[in-house]
Amino acid sequence: MRLIQITDCHLLADPQGASRKGLPLRQLRAVLERVRALGPDALLVTGDVAQDETSAAYRHASRAFASVGCPWFWIPGNHDQPELMEECHPFHEKLDLGRWQVLLLNSRISGQPGGELGQEQLQRLALQLEADDRPALIAVHHPPLDIGSVWMDAIGLKDRDALWQTLSPYPQVKALICGHIHQAFAAWQDVVAVYGCPSTSDQFLPKSHEFTIDEAARPGLRVLELRGEKLSTWVERVDL
Repeated sequence: MRLIQITDCHLLADPQGASRKGLPLRQLRAVLERVRALGPDALLVTGDVAQDETSAAYRHASRAFASVGCPWFWIPGNHDQPELMEECHPFHEKLDLGRWQVLLLNSRISGQPGGELGQEQLQRLALQLEADDRPALIAVHHPPLDIGSVWMDAIGLKDRDALWQTLSPYPQVKALICGHIHQAFAAWQDVVAVYGCPSTSDQFLPKSHEFTIDEAARPGLRVLELRGEKLSTWVERVDL
């Protein structure tokens, strides 16, 4: 089973609209061309699909994601408008990928850059894990641990401790993937691997004290291979 993660597209209503360092829709299409070549079984978009929270931006996105030719799923990020997203494509809380389950969390807080899951969602997560002991991959927009960038660590997941306490009784949780950070990242929280993904738009400079664009880094994606109970993953970058 091959799952591909992309994230932080930051599309605009204007298809020719520019980001700080590029054209988001053009860059997304280039990344998706590589995604198609990799032959995914499913595509997962981990938030910040739109920059301007417009219906037009989500229509651009949904058409682009559908062009990959496999089932695709998304979760909202802090820049997103969930109601407009759902008008284009439904949300899912759980994906059934054969021997694996993928649990999709919503960490968006309206009007705030940081994220939070909340007690109700964490309780629902525990019930899902209690009912299904298949290997589990968790997806959320905001990173649930510090990544070493001062400004980004200030706007991560606020209730990260509660998340890890919720996950601790469930050894089937193998990994967690996130968006938000616009860079490749890998770390461990106890026995759970945590992976970040490059943006399809602008990249952020790792280990930066203040907000800084990484002008040398290219857009990218993360491939996750789910074989038996083993997960292997890598990042691919895309030339423009």
